Amino acid sequence: MSRLVSAHRVATLVGDFPRSPAYLGLAESLRVLIGDGRIGIGVRLPSERELTTTLDVSRTTVTRAYEVLRESGYAEARRGSGTFTRVPGGERRAHDRALMPGTGGEDVIDLTCAAHSAPPGLVEAYQRATEELPAYLSGPGYFPLGVPALQARIAAAYEARGLPTVPEQVMVTAGALAAASVVAQAFTAPGDRVVVESPTYPNATQAVRHAGARLVPAAVDPDGWDLDALAATLRQTSPRLAYLIPDFQNPTGHLMSDEQREELAAALARTRTVVVADEAHQALALRPGLAAAMPRPLAAYARDAITIGSASKSYWGGLRLGWVRAPLEQMDRLIHARIGLDLGAPVFEQLVLADLMDRADEVLPVHRERLVAGRDALVAAVGEHLPEWRFRVPDGGLALWCELPEALGTATTVEAERRGVVVAPGPVFAVEGGLDRFVRIPWTASPDDLTEAVRRLAAAWDHVSGRSHDAPRPATQSAAGRVMVA
Repeated sequence: MSRLVSAHRVATLVGDFPRSPAYLGLAESLRVLIGDGRIGIGVRLPSERELTTTLDVSRTTVTRAYEVLRESGYAEARRGSGTFTRVPGGERRAHDRALMPGTGGEDVIDLTCAAHSAPPGLVEAYQRATEELPAYLSGPGYFPLGVPALQARIAAAYEARGLPTVPEQVMVTAGALAAASVVAQAFTAPGDRVVVESPTYPNATQAVRHAGARLVPAAVDPDGWDLDALAATLRQTSPRLAYLIPDFQNPTGHLMSDEQREELAAALARTRTVVVADEAHQALALRPGLAAAMPRPLAAYARDAITIGSASKSYWGGLRLGWVRAPLEQMDRLIHARIGLDLGAPVFEQLVLADLMDRADEVLPVHRERLVAGRDALVAAVGEHLPEWRFRVPDGGLALWCELPEALGTATTVEAERRGVVVAPGPVFAVEGGLDRFVRIPWTASPDDLTEAVRRLAAAWDHVSGRSHDAPRPATQSAAGRVMVA
């Protein structure tokens, strides 16, 4: 059955669209809504008659608006069925083949990337940034620390969270991964030990390895951190750095409390270990009321802490912006390390992010609502179709960390890909192997896609665990051979 959007819903979404001329204003508003996902792809639009009555415009206005949508590739007419939304080049135009090689066909649901589509309001932010850009064109365009306007907004965000920060403590980078690379280059030498959680975000540990450091794993249990064990690891290994994810840890979703942060800071101080706190998921609090009551930054307890932030999860990965917040006395060190990697992040995207941060109270709640809908759909589907799989529902973040009854995570994900769904098995997130009892499932797809993905996962689980002997689909490429993004 085709999905459809009502005329009343369209009227609510387009609001007071530009009317000079009205048909172009309506077409542009609909194009933006389709582009950022507020009206989904493959959805039947209201009939011209229905939308004419609801918007109180002429029939010609709606007819010509639909014509513009079709001509620009954002809609198609299906004989006898109506007008349906699409995007130019098809839905897969949004994906890089390096990230999803060989998946083949439109039916594959790829959940290896824990990142959502752009939030509502992004197009408008780009348009406003265009008005700000001319003021920067008379200069060379290099900002190794970041555009001052964005530095100031990031510093103000830390102040609001209880961590006094001046703009000079902020370095804007081309994403959080670039930030991790700068920190690794600045603070480690070949052979230095760095404590990292296991499981953890694999690309960050790869950045540390590229700097020549040796990784020392510290286990993160399915039910939380063992701070006594972590403190013992710090004492026994005397690491140069500790890379930790205290806010909705990737992939477990754990949130470290204020009391735990204070205890951890004391252990770090005793061993003179500099902590790198990755806050990429910090803004993704999904439990009602939690966004306003999040723990203070780890750097509020550990003065020497280096903090990494990101716009990719809270706004959009296509911005390719992250940042480092560090003590003032460490900024020269970071600048020298950064110059060896690049000379700054793009000016235009920094202006876009500054605009979005000014409107965070409008943008982030809508983004969180989408994530809550995905999370709830995923939790319900796993509970129904995979009742043997154990998981805890995180209060935020982007994914479920599921524990299987047997160490068949890799086998299950390989079989799942044969059936058209791609997820990452536990070993991808392990520092030194193991964790094959786990699978990570992001909730960043649509609720319908997530429900279908879990059905396919359940069929794969039944097959590898011996419950069924149905014939699988032809193999594609396993998740282990893919580029892990987030």
